[in-house]
Amino acid sequence: MHIINPRTATMRITAPAAVVGTLAAALTAAPAAAEEIRATAVASHTPSMRALSSAGRAPHAAVRPAVALPSDYTIQPGDTISSVAARHGVATADLLAWNGLGWRSVIFPGQTLHLSPASAPQSAPAPATPAAPATSASHTVVPGDTVFGIAKRYGTTVSAIMSINGLGGSAMITPGQILRIAATPAAAAPATPAPAPPAAAAPAAHTVAAGDTLYGIARKYGTSVGVLLQANGLGEGSIIYPGQALRLAAPAPAPTAATTATTEQRSAALDATQAAHAAHIVRIGRELGVPDRGIAIALATAMVESSMRNLDHGDRDSLGLFQQRPSQGWGTPAQAMDADRSIRVFYGGPGNPNGTTTRGLLDIPGWQEMPFTVAAQAVQVSAYPDRYGTWELQATQWLAALR
Repeated sequence: MHIINPRTATMRITAPAAVVGTLAAALTAAPAAAEEIRATAVASHTPSMRALSSAGRAPHAAVRPAVALPSDYTIQPGDTISSVAARHGVATADLLAWNGLGWRSVIFPGQTLHLSPASAPQSAPAPATPAAPATSASHTVVPGDTVFGIAKRYGTTVSAIMSINGLGGSAMITPGQILRIAATPAAAAPATPAPAPPAAAAPAAHTVAAGDTLYGIARKYGTSVGVLLQANGLGEGSIIYPGQALRLAAPAPAPTAATTATTEQRSAALDATQAAHAAHIVRIGRELGVPDRGIAIALATAMVESSMRNLDHGDRDSLGLFQQRPSQGWGTPAQAMDADRSIRVFYGGPGNPNGTTTRGLLDIPGWQEMPFTVAAQAVQVSAYPDRYGTWELQATQWLAALR
């Protein structure tokens, strides 16, 4: 909630953190600085800072009529999520939630943002049904899933899924993640929903017509721009043209084991600088009481993101061991370059220097049961999550040597 101080303004705006809508967002990510890893852009987040101001009224202050906010805003060149939120007096995290965006979503000129939950698209209310015993279910996230789509499928709400799974304001989910579904009437939502009839199956591809945009296509098929880009091997600035066939989802990946036995593993000998950073990661992990597996995840992530070096550069404004972006709420540039602080931010937990603005590993519900690479991805939100798993065995060996 944002409360404007009447000493300087007279408008009071409240913004509940409801998350609805299927607006798309493109993920961007970047690899390590190591030559064999940094072939693409550096992974980063797009978290938001929730600024709270004190409430009160100056003695004898005159109160002017509140000014109504517009319900929508069209992105202009140079806009950022945080600047739009600040301009309209709402929390960045709420603005993301109302538009179905994640911490690392990309916005573009001409895109429309909803400025309140009331203006976000709402699903039609389900018809009333007789009371029935409550049941619960679980859902394994697959590529292309959104919290909104899952909620519709199981006859529940986005808020219910976020609450029962502790997703927070970002509503970020990853393939392979298991979501609990809030209890619903047994007659209205069976634990295992029946598959849709073949006639209602979504098409596998879309032929671009004149006037089409990736954003419009994503909305039409209930997917995201990021999924379309990845499924078709397109970049953020790619141009589509009439007659082009676009796949609507990436081909289903071949089943993989959660162990390193079937994952190609990488290895590297650390130089003195890298070894010092690795020891620092281990030392802070021990201090915070992080289990060995969590420390190994931190070591592998630092190797992927920065080749275990405290880089003063990266994609856009990404900095440091974990390539954290100051513009997206991960601290000031100086803080991102503070290796000790950046490590603590990656681990998160009760002592997270960023508080609840960003989620560290310890803030991810059920991270210890997740596959190695999925746990790292839950923090980094990379477009190439499998890279973390390729360093699992080596990270475990580094940890054993640095005890």
